[in-house]
Amino acid sequence: MTAISPPARLGILGGGQLGRYFVQAAQKLGYQVWVLDPDPDSPAGRIADRHLAMAYDDRAALDTLAAHCAAITTEFENVPAPSLEYLARTVRVAPAAAAVAICQDRIAEKAFLRQHGLPHGPYAVIRSADDVAAADSALFPGILKVARFGYDGKGQSRVSNRNEALAAFHASGDKACVLEALLPLDTEVSVVLARGESGETACFPVAENSHRHGILDVSIVPARIPEALAGSARQCALQIAEAMGYVGTLAVEFFVSRGRLFVNEMAPRPHNSGHYTLDACETSQYAQQLRALCGLPLADPAAGSAAVMVNLLGELWFDAGRLREPDWPGLQAIPGLRLHLYGKSEARPGRKMGHFTVVGKDLPETLATAMRARRFIGNWDDSDTGLA
Repeated sequence: MTAISPPARLGILGGGQLGRYFVQAAQKLGYQVWVLDPDPDSPAGRIADRHLAMAYDDRAALDTLAAHCAAITTEFENVPAPSLEYLARTVRVAPAAAAVAICQDRIAEKAFLRQHGLPHGPYAVIRSADDVAAADSALFPGILKVARFGYDGKGQSRVSNRNEALAAFHASGDKACVLEALLPLDTEVSVVLARGESGETACFPVAENSHRHGILDVSIVPARIPEALAGSARQCALQIAEAMGYVGTLAVEFFVSRGRLFVNEMAPRPHNSGHYTLDACETSQYAQQLRALCGLPLADPAAGSAAVMVNLLGELWFDAGRLREPDWPGLQAIPGLRLHLYGKSEARPGRKMGHFTVVGKDLPETLATAMRARRFIGNWDDSDTGLA
């Protein structure tokens, strides 16, 4: 593959914070970036060289990108795969539509894992009330997840029995779902990697993740798991990338249950749990996304320090129902802390507004500092994270 060098123009579908970091990584090296996102005030669109505020399936917008960009990528998995297929007729696109299509549909994702002998929990595809009735009783208690457009805990319901599963299925609008057995969790981890067109790969350190109300709250790097298990997670993620012929940055999330790994889901893009790479690693997941897209050699993904990343959600901007600005100067006075705000115009509960990462040489000390900072900015109780 011929390398694409600056000052070439690149395109990205999606204008959120992940796209914003891609724009920054590209512009730092002298590339121009055009963003396609229907939100006229999107974080990436605000700093891009050009923002096309049109729908992801708008043919005129897609034609404009294809005509003016040397290569195009995406920042989230729910971009319509047909749009990527359409673009790929005339311009380099990575990741490919086929890989994105697998990751954006839980049914396709589970089938892919099963086909390739990759570890996954027991599940059943639910398309009708009859499928609920026929589901193996071993899947209860379980979680019913809509097959498409579910993220950050949305479109998911814990169900104890068949009747609850049926009620949840109807509450979803009878959308296609996956019923997963509820696994006893030791912890959750994720692997972020990059893969180039030639098959070159580079894995970032494994992150240990804690969620709150279905949304990623804290990522700890390196994950506090045995090195053999971390190595297995990296190897499994690499197998997934290879099987998909993947090009770009890919994240794979795992459940660890009774010492065993189970793939939870894949994300065909940089990932929230990889934000730490901005501050702790030789290169970031966004710079690797750029390198893979442009056919450049991948950089060293090694971490130079331990890191703990904490998400900042919209709730922090409210006190007794009144809008206020959090105490950023006080937060930034904490040693080793790096604050990142995404430039979103409106704070809403559950909306990812930013994050901070604490870096240090000693992981327990770094974690303690991050939890102290988390309490300072939000008065949270660490007991709900399992990190206290």
